[in-house]
Amino acid sequence: MEEIDLHQPELYINRELSLLEFNRRVLERSKDEQIPLLERLRYLCISSTNLDEFFEIRVAGLKEKIDVPGSHNTPDKMSAAETLKAIRATTLELVEEQYRVLNDELFPSLEKENIRFIRRSEWSGAQENWLHRYFEECLLPMLTPMGLDPAHPFPRIINKSLSFIVSLQGKDAFGRDSGMAVVQAPRSLPRLIQLPPDETGNGENDYVFLSSIIHAYVSDLFHGMKVTGTYQFRITRNSDLFVDTEEVDDLLHALEGELLSRRYSDVVRLEVADDCPDDMIYFLLKTFRLEGEDLYRVDGPVNLNRLLQICDLPDKSNLRFQPFTPGIPSKLRNNPDIFSVIRKQDILLFHPFESFLPFIDFLRQASTDPQVLAIKQTLYRTGPKSAVVDALVQAARNSKEVTVVIEIRARFDEADNITLANRLQEAGAHIVYGVVGYKTHVKMALVVRREESGLKQYAHLSTGNYHPRNARIYTDYGLFTADKAIGEDVHKAFMQLTGLGKVSRLNKLLLSPFTMHQAVLEKIRREAEHAEKGLPARIIVKMNALIEPRVVRALYRASMAGVKIDLIIRGICRIRPGVKGVSENIRVRSIVGRFLEHTRVMYFQNHDKAEIYCTSADWMERNFFQRVELGFPIATKKLSDAIIRHLDYYLRDNTQAWVLNTDGSYTRLQADNEEAFSAQQQLLEELAEH
Repeated sequence: MEEIDLHQPELYINRELSLLEFNRRVLERSKDEQIPLLERLRYLCISSTNLDEFFEIRVAGLKEKIDVPGSHNTPDKMSAAETLKAIRATTLELVEEQYRVLNDELFPSLEKENIRFIRRSEWSGAQENWLHRYFEECLLPMLTPMGLDPAHPFPRIINKSLSFIVSLQGKDAFGRDSGMAVVQAPRSLPRLIQLPPDETGNGENDYVFLSSIIHAYVSDLFHGMKVTGTYQFRITRNSDLFVDTEEVDDLLHALEGELLSRRYSDVVRLEVADDCPDDMIYFLLKTFRLEGEDLYRVDGPVNLNRLLQICDLPDKSNLRFQPFTPGIPSKLRNNPDIFSVIRKQDILLFHPFESFLPFIDFLRQASTDPQVLAIKQTLYRTGPKSAVVDALVQAARNSKEVTVVIEIRARFDEADNITLANRLQEAGAHIVYGVVGYKTHVKMALVVRREESGLKQYAHLSTGNYHPRNARIYTDYGLFTADKAIGEDVHKAFMQLTGLGKVSRLNKLLLSPFTMHQAVLEKIRREAEHAEKGLPARIIVKMNALIEPRVVRALYRASMAGVKIDLIIRGICRIRPGVKGVSENIRVRSIVGRFLEHTRVMYFQNHDKAEIYCTSADWMERNFFQRVELGFPIATKKLSDAIIRHLDYYLRDNTQAWVLNTDGSYTRLQADNEEAFSAQQQLLEELAEH
């Protein structure tokens, strides 16, 4: 039998196009009439935010590679230029569909619920008077029109800010007649202005876009001149921070400087109103050094995610998902001593179905317990106002030995993390910024407590961030354990992060960038060997992304050996399932539901000794080789059985699941002749309080 070349590019889906397909699935949720209306609007906004980040990071990176030799050295062999061309074709479809959904589906449906967005042509006399006063009192003092002439070059435009290009006729007081000006909307003002209700109380949820107000009264900024056109536009800049960690002495201060430059880095996209004349578009493209393929015309507001403020209207709870209270396991409920519970058994929490509060209690008890000597924790994303940080600050003030490893390069959370680092340092905590050249993405906490038997270590390991808000909207596992071997491993991992020395051998944990990649390959290979011997062999993986080429090839080989492989991959997936002779045993699905799927779980059947690991890492090159990550085993049968049950729910889901086709497209499953089943809904009913 001729050996199949597993390096052939046809076996690999382009990672950027796969990411856009995920965004298409998010957008599809905005069209689902089974979802509450304001949640549909939220999905639309999320698809817009996702696209922004895609251009800020992925497209920006590709543009930098266009003229670099070897830009096609990816498994799919698409060059940067070819990828950008394919991205544009897909993005044009997505943008057109976003605005079609907004204008043709969501706006009419919202109006039926008395949430209206009033166009200028529909303003009543009373509304127009109120809006003109609003412009004069709240907007006009903050606006600074910039006439364009040799003495007034094009102003610097902040990343993703709302701006207007204005065409003018006539001469000003100085005799200038350049014909164009730029007006930038103040970033401090909301993009949606709520109108006061009329005398009868009607119209309490009537809104006007800030852009409409500026359009209506922009002539007030150019006294004695005629405004012949006003067109909104928005630019997207490269937002991937670069700090040469080999050349800087103080990573914190270097990153603070880079944050300022993010506002004015290279432009990668121009969005303009669809009625903007071609000559003005050409002028903008030339000004920002862009080409025609960087232009996107939009039929509506240039920043859809500003509509998010509507999604949480207090008087429209009937248009949102039903609220729920995250459950708390009975063994933790009303127990004042969390350490005594963890001593007896491992505890696994599944957020958001189960509460994040036990972890807050874990830290709070540790901060005041006289027997606790030290607390160590990593922070990647935790929010600007965090109960986690409050507890760590309190612990430091209570003379506990507090060490916090903060990853200040967590993308788009850098400013918050710098603030938190300064606050913790002022309280007396020891702050470490991870390891030069590697992001600290691992999520772990360790409490050292003096007990009768000696010092005892209590660990918490998680697939997600120590962020209380995210714990309400992301699915993640968190494990409490007093297992001695795991405690020792976590201690060694912290030593690796805060000190210097060779890699320590770990008892149970998998550690990137040292052991995780090789361990994953070996476990996949073991399943293949079992299948070849006729033994039961199965792999189930739940991740956010799967793209690392050697892992992909290992999965292909396992499939060819007869291993049944189920991949639940929320976002990017390079694997091409269903290829004859290669991946016929591989099935890939994506769940896009009420909560953002974020758990990372690996199940290997291992004949009759199944292994289950939860991990902070996706199967990507960066997670295996450029980040510090941990994989932790779920050894307790009761807990491992629970995870297997949860995985089965995701594999049974026929209402929020999309299946990856061989051509790289996704098909949404429909519960046609079978009972509808939603994994997330089942977990809510099973774990949350009602």
